[in-house]
Amino acid sequence: MKRILLAILAAAIAPLAVSARQGAAPAAAAPEANPVSSALRGIVARESREVVAAADEMPAAKYSYHPTPAQMTFGHLVVHMATFNFGMCSTISGVAAPKQDLNETDPKDKLVGALKASFDFCTTSLANLDDSKLGEQLPFFGGRTASRATLMFVLAADFADHYSTEASYLRLNGLLPPSAQPRK
Repeated sequence: MKRILLAILAAAIAPLAVSARQGAAPAAAAPEANPVSSALRGIVARESREVVAAADEMPAAKYSYHPTPAQMTFGHLVVHMATFNFGMCSTISGVAAPKQDLNETDPKDKLVGALKASFDFCTTSLANLDDSKLGEQLPFFGGRTASRATLMFVLAADFADHYSTEASYLRLNGLLPPSAQPRK
């Protein structure tokens, strides 16, 4: 087994050693024009799949579930995520968000549809965003302002926070969150 691993390692390293002896430097990747905006768009695409899949995974009868009286119901969490996405992506992009009329007791299909629509809105509204105005001050919670870059980081961080809450609620109901399920 060790010989096989050494042979594989040698085969992988050999081209690099030849290049080094010949004085060839590895090709440098071209710098990205808008790394922050591009990263956010990638995060939106990736997180939308997991967050929406988790909302789909929870049975409709469990949308009223909450682990303790002080915690929000799963339905309230979905409403919160959709509303947050619409609001933050609108503020970051300067594109008006569509009006939403959501209630945590709405049917699951309406809530999941709104969540999907919120991610679609983020994808569309952030499509032309670039890094030229990262320092621009925008309205933030509590009457404060924050830079566009800060709001972009808050949006990305909240995707992780929201998904982790979804995952916890799913596990407490004997369900595996999408990221823990075997690949299909």
